[in-house]
Amino acid sequence: MAAQNFDVIVIGAGPGGYVAAIRASQLGLKVAIVEREHLGGICLNWGCIPTKALLRSAEVFHLMHRAKEFGLKADGIGYDLPAVVARSRAVAKQLSGGIGHLMKKNKVTVFMGTATLPKKGTVSVKTDKGTEELTAKSIILATGARARELPGLEADGDLVWSYKHALVASRMPRKLLVIGSGAIGIEFASFFNTLGADTTVVEVMDRILPVEDAEISAFAKKQFVKQGMKILEKAAVKKLDRKPGQGVTAHIEQDGKITTQDFDTVISAVGIVGNVENLGLEALGVKIDRTHVVTDEYCRTGVEGLYAIGDIAGAPWLAHKASHEGVMVAELIAGGHPHPIKPSSIAGCTYCHPQVASVGLTEQKAKDAGYQVKVGRFPFIGNGKAIALGEPEGMVKTVFDARTGELLGAHMVGAEVTELIQGYVVGRTLETTEEDLMNTVFPHPTLSEMMHEAVLDAYGRALHI
Repeated sequence: MAAQNFDVIVIGAGPGGYVAAIRASQLGLKVAIVEREHLGGICLNWGCIPTKALLRSAEVFHLMHRAKEFGLKADGIGYDLPAVVARSRAVAKQLSGGIGHLMKKNKVTVFMGTATLPKKGTVSVKTDKGTEELTAKSIILATGARARELPGLEADGDLVWSYKHALVASRMPRKLLVIGSGAIGIEFASFFNTLGADTTVVEVMDRILPVEDAEISAFAKKQFVKQGMKILEKAAVKKLDRKPGQGVTAHIEQDGKITTQDFDTVISAVGIVGNVENLGLEALGVKIDRTHVVTDEYCRTGVEGLYAIGDIAGAPWLAHKASHEGVMVAELIAGGHPHPIKPSSIAGCTYCHPQVASVGLTEQKAKDAGYQVKVGRFPFIGNGKAIALGEPEGMVKTVFDARTGELLGAHMVGAEVTELIQGYVVGRTLETTEEDLMNTVFPHPTLSEMMHEAVLDAYGRALHI
């Protein structure tokens, strides 16, 4: 069978790959995309989207229990776990189908199968109908990542769950252990804890949400504990004794001592590894560091015509980072001069309750980098909209360079902060100073007013605290 020739071949149809394919096609290039499982990748099918659907159900359930606070009545409150899961899967299916429509609309040729790179400029795709040979001057790797598994803590789908098992939970855990307190672990801990599971989180670092500002992590921990979660920091699960039909005994080391606790369900959320195996990358001369492809700021691998974007190309492991890298690479291939992505201006969002969001440097990292800083804080309790919403627990924190007024970082915890953070992201992208932010008129009454007040507070000018 003769090889089919394209200008660009994208391997992986997640939020990085399918966006790269669309943009390349918009720029007049002939594009093929290869996907071995689902259009939309992990994000749409087994990650960002379905988890948010689950968390929305938990949020509504939580609010129903607070009905009396709002002058409302809600009796016989309960939930139907299979229905909650079914809604989540339906949302994922709807969006995945939408990606198929976008591929057709943008004249991207889709190959469903497993790709390998036998030589430079060539992609071999093993499909249900045989093997297709594709060639292109430019190839974009967007194969994503999968859950990391530690020896002895491997998921089995019964007693020990990965994020995929948790997304299609067949039963409600009574006593749940979550290993890892990054975004994935904390989101599932928040979901199941809200629905009534007795939840314990074990984190090997000295605090939960370890990539966040320490003050924000501490505030979030206080809220989680208030909700009934048990949190063990500087702790590690050394061993799991699995007892089919009964549960799991976890051996947990903390402060040099090992204790045991029994759980009926364990969720392992200890990070991710890049999908770099069995592609033929090493033979092409691609450098791989700890399961991630080494690239430059323009996502070039060092092998002519070969690029890597998204999770396979390293931190931050975020869908929106992957999408923008996809656009950047497509424009680069088409002869454009795009700006490289700046990781320090990419927001991180965690959709637990309360939500957590941040961009830029934490206070400590700014100090470690040699900056003299001005730090501002504003609590949700000082905001009229937050009180009206019944969401007075939270905080907005800003970090500025004392010398230049540059916004170095912004950190939030509380209701809807994942929507608010983009204001500071725009500010960093436009290289906004404290004066620009102070002179911006924020609408009233909104949660966003806290963003203004946190800036004012950094310079001793806060009005409502």
